[in-house]
Amino acid sequence: MAGETTHRWKFLTNHAQVLACIAHDPGVLLREISERVGITERAAHRIVTELADGGYITRERSGRRNQYTIQAGLPLPDRLGRVQRISDLLTILIGTSDEFPDTPSLTPAGRPD
Repeated sequence: MAGETTHRWKFLTNHAQVLACIAHDPGVLLREISERVGITERAAHRIVTELADGGYITRERSGRRNQYTIQAGLPLPDRLGRVQRISDLLTILIGTSDEFPDTPSLTPAGRPD
């Protein structure tokens, strides 16, 4: 059992994984999101719509594609993460916070610097 690498559960929700895809490539296609996250294109569309409706991302048409912008300064939408921002999660998932320079970093107490 300990040698099995296939899990039925994930540490991150599909919403967090979709957000990470968008952070990694703001011009990503829904088809690419669905392939990377392992969900259907319809589910990817639903999640992107929910993230946009919640204010966590904005979409702008750029030719035939969407260009996404993450609102990184917003708090995470759960009770345990309310003191953390989207930028903090994305820094963990995709690397440096340099990609979100307009977002204040947090002190260990959860307050902006």
